Amino acid sequence: MLSNLNGIHSANIYNIQPVKAKASTGVSANYAQKPVACPAFRGYNPVNIAKTTLQSPADIQKFTEISANLDTDGKKALDFMLKTGILLNNKSNDKSSTLDNLHKIITNKRANGLDAKTMLNDTVKTIANPAIITQHFGNIPENIKSILKDYDASTQEVPHSGCCVAASIEFNLASQMPAEFARVAEGLSSEKMSSSKTISLNNLCDNKDDAKWLLDNFKIPYTMKDDNKAEVTIAPDKNAIFRAHIQTIDRDELERSPLDVLMQSTFMNVGSQQTYNSLNDVRVASFGPGDRGLVEIEKTFTESVVTDSNKTAVTFQDVQEAEENGVTVAKLTGYKASDKTIKRSLLNSLAQGQNVIIGYTSVDENNNIIGGHEITVIGAKTTGDGKLIFVCNDTDDDSPELVEYHEDYIIPRIHHVGLPTEIVEADSHLKSIA
Repeated sequence: MLSNLNGIHSANIYNIQPVKAKASTGVSANYAQKPVACPAFRGYNPVNIAKTTLQSPADIQKFTEISANLDTDGKKALDFMLKTGILLNNKSNDKSSTLDNLHKIITNKRANGLDAKTMLNDTVKTIANPAIITQHFGNIPENIKSILKDYDASTQEVPHSGCCVAASIEFNLASQMPAEFARVAEGLSSEKMSSSKTISLNNLCDNKDDAKWLLDNFKIPYTMKDDNKAEVTIAPDKNAIFRAHIQTIDRDELERSPLDVLMQSTFMNVGSQQTYNSLNDVRVASFGPGDRGLVEIEKTFTESVVTDSNKTAVTFQDVQEAEENGVTVAKLTGYKASDKTIKRSLLNSLAQGQNVIIGYTSVDENNNIIGGHEITVIGAKTTGDGKLIFVCNDTDDDSPELVEYHEDYIIPRIHHVGLPTEIVEADSHLKSIA
């Protein structure tokens, strides 16, 4: 929860070269390779969900029309979604089901430059296995560059994306709220290229006036529905359609799908006060320094708006600016919590069925931060010696699979986490540093 709004200023430790997970750092890249094995769906157990069979003629017709527009892998993913209860899940802002929203993608007109079948296939496959989400930008073909010049737009290539926060939020939405993910995907790819939703102001701040202040200062269009409810509209930046079109006609392996482009552009735009530019992956700094990525307050605000949930950012590392050889560096100077407290915060969140987006850093021999990244913790398991292995999703690891981090590797590197507010409120230590 963003309750302390005075003097907000966050260090952007992610406005640096990104950190990528490698096997040599204690990561196993072999955790899940098939959608059916993806632990992100641990909450969608067919035994606990009644709706795994199409009942009404209308739903059967929708399923048939969707399936007819899918490729072979898409059909397999759709069947998986039905058998696991994901397809008929209706945990969305307007109570529409995943099935309803997928059907809208293929039956309603898409934005100019987007292909309905491509968007449908990407949405189905992403919901079936969110680990395929990536933040990797594609190149801009020469013929598109000439068009962009006519629009006086940048033709700059983006070798290292700053969208790790946005991609992590995209993963969380797909894995935990598939119906809402499909609803947002339908809206962002439609002719209006936006999605509206009703959110609770008290999921942003205890004080509703402060919540309105946040919406105003993040420049989110909204209309009050009652004393605590607001209808907000989220949308990608104006240049996102160029990127989405490029990825529709010229997408290479391990690059973002058009769906990834629209989702990540939207979430970057929400968090950067509507200043994000999809062409060069740059935003205008406001709540923090730097023009890449999102800082903690921006990330927490975006996650709260997108999921309409009450999140609190907790920072565990002390980072101070220092001068070294005439250069200003960000230096890790200490920790605000013990390893035990950090592990407890993650495990308590996972016990509630909540994934946790974490920001972690890498330092050199002088404790200068040389890189940072945002990933999602989705599970944990215990080793033979009692240590923990955290199962994570990384949108920048060149692999459409989940990864594992040993606690000795990842816990000391965690700079901040986004936790359910009730977990922070129930833990005196977390509450004192939030």
